[in-house]
Amino acid sequence: MKMIMMMMMMKLLLRLLLIMMIMIMIMIMMMMMMMMMMMMMMMMMMMMMMMMMMMMMMTMMMMMIMMMMMMMMMMMMMMMMMMMMMMMMMT
Repeated sequence: MKMIMMMMMMKLLLRLLLIMMIMIMIMIMMMMMMMMMMMMMMMMMMMMMMMMMMMMMMTMMMMMIMMMMMMMMMMMMMMMMMMMMMMMMMT
């Protein structure tokens, strides 16, 4: 009788252990999934930031080029004006 009881107990314990193991495994899996998701999110955020930075840089570069162009134009105009004045003076 006692032996049978012991056996039953053992079986129960084993079953419990199995369930526990499965639960732990599921928990670990969930944790891993969460970590992966977090990593993905972080990566996405980083990518977005990089993209934004790139866009900003591009706009800045464009602005700089535009400014340079304007300056060049102004200089050219000034030169032309000077030339005209000189010509006028010569005549």
